[in-house]
Amino acid sequence: MRNLHLYNFVPQIDYITMPQTKYNLHLKGFVGGYDFDRDYVDYVLAKNDGKPVHVLIDSLGGSLATALSIASAFKRHGDVTVHFVGMNASAATIASLGARHISIDASAMYLVHKCSAEFFEWGNLNADQLATVRDNCEAAIRDLNKLDNNVASMYSAKCSKPEADLLDLMREGGWLTAKEAKAWGFVDEITDLGEAKPVLTDAVASAMAAAGMPIPNVPTDGKETPFARFLTAIAAFFKPSHNEEITKEENSHNNNPSIKPSTTMCQSLSLLGEVLNIEGFAVDEDGVTLTAEQAIAVERAIAERDKRNTELAEQLNAVKKSPADTSTAVINDGKADTHQPLNEVESFARTCNNARELFNQLP
Repeated sequence: MRNLHLYNFVPQIDYITMPQTKYNLHLKGFVGGYDFDRDYVDYVLAKNDGKPVHVLIDSLGGSLATALSIASAFKRHGDVTVHFVGMNASAATIASLGARHISIDASAMYLVHKCSAEFFEWGNLNADQLATVRDNCEAAIRDLNKLDNNVASMYSAKCSKPEADLLDLMREGGWLTAKEAKAWGFVDEITDLGEAKPVLTDAVASAMAAAGMPIPNVPTDGKETPFARFLTAIAAFFKPSHNEEITKEENSHNNNPSIKPSTTMCQSLSLLGEVLNIEGFAVDEDGVTLTAEQAIAVERAIAERDKRNTELAEQLNAVKKSPADTSTAVINDGKADTHQPLNEVESFARTCNNARELFNQLP
């Protein structure tokens, strides 16, 4: 992390255990959304004019415009205390900069990064059109640099550190623990309020990945969702099987040259193993050796497959030659229609299975 060695120390921190706080504002979700709205912030601050206001923030960020407006509102009120829980990033951290005092839960996370803007261009462009796109990109870069410098100056004022170092940290964009956020000066204290620890769900991880944000190393929600099970199944499908692994320590103690250590299998031959009635049949880097009996079994299986294919082809030709019967009756055999539409995961899994079956039928 460039120029961050100046502040990579972590001083001894005494956690402050405090009773549960009654918050006047709970700002969560997307900054600029209905649950992190600047109009509602102004409403609550106006109701508590001249009184302390406690704000709980738990957000992965959002609109910079909303964050700047809320930070200004906090500063104008003059007596706002912000407490961070969960995973907080981007605009959520900027919104807190107008508070008089900022604390963070011991298990919470904190992220600053450079500003970004939506960009999309699609089509066949000539030289003049590409030049226009280039000019627009250059103008967007100039605007983003100004925004980054403005945000860095706000962080610098809070942290009492040079703007250049804050820009380097924003460029790096790495997650900070509560201790690291305290060491940088983004927060004033670390508290242990008994708040729930940050949890990473499938939806949150997907949203962060789509936004180009790094995924923090925090506990998952512990629930095995259908999507997670699907990913596990796909990973197992492409993972090579292993016959037996010998660790380096075991190899170092194996001084008998007549004993050849087992090797890692390169490819699992499930279909061949099924024909030979051998579970976990695999081929390694030295190839595979079949006994005469096994070779005959493979030959017989191939012959049976060819015979079956010939019979199916003959049946198909016979059906094509015979006239089709006409019927207006709907045959249901008295069974209820149990067909249900497939979801995206089931549809994808069925497509994979069908493709695999077709591949296995090839000679």
